[in-house]
Amino acid sequence: MSTPQITDSHCHLDFPDFEGELPDIITRAHDAGVTRMVTICTKLRLEPQVRAIAEAHPSVYYAAGTHPMSAADEPLVTVGALVKLAEHPKFVGIGETGLDYHYTSESKDIQQQSLRVHIEAARQTKLPLIIHARAADDDMARILTEEHKKGAYSCVMHCFSSTKELAQAALDLGFYLSMSGIAAFPKSQELRDIFAAAPLDRILVETDAPYLAPPPYRGKRNEPGYTAHTAKVGAEIFDLDYPDFAAQTQANFERLFWKAK
Repeated sequence: MSTPQITDSHCHLDFPDFEGELPDIITRAHDAGVTRMVTICTKLRLEPQVRAIAEAHPSVYYAAGTHPMSAADEPLVTVGALVKLAEHPKFVGIGETGLDYHYTSESKDIQQQSLRVHIEAARQTKLPLIIHARAADDDMARILTEEHKKGAYSCVMHCFSSTKELAQAALDLGFYLSMSGIAAFPKSQELRDIFAAAPLDRILVETDAPYLAPPPYRGKRNEPGYTAHTAKVGAEIFDLDYPDFAAQTQANFERLFWKAK
């Protein structure tokens, strides 16, 4: 019996946690049914290394942007620079970008400025925006909505673990919610309820590896193959057989990340 196919829509394969082990990690992902991975560059000066990983492995795609927690320390990205990067055949998304006031609220102004630059790049390239949101729900919903009124763009709320209000604001704009290992944690019932209330055709799965490993690996280094553990919880949330849920997330991924199809 074949293993259902899924995609890890967000991981960080360039992080030192994986150094020297990438071929084995990618093989294990394939064995678990993870046929594609999107590795995310969080600082644009590191883009060449992230691109090289995508070029070296057929099942790996990549995206790039300035992470909100780095927005104050990195040069402000330009729309032109992001649009230029998007010419690469394996560059499939803009970000991750967003707002994080949990650790870096003092840089909220530059974070918001950076976010709007990334949104414009997503608009121009028609590639999905990849959003990181933490402790900034009101500003996040406001900016995403304001910008959408200026011109449509597509977006995924990566590793979604915010409020139902932000989930609804994103869904109302036609955006997607991505389920990480957090959704599989025992104490995350409230989050599971938010996903259960969302349209099934707007759900993605991811690891955010090396972070946030789902049970039974919680507390250990996460890796793309573990997407399957989160996706199995996703199937339970939506009361579906695992192969059916997996197939739906594949279709959702290909609709949003059309360049990786």
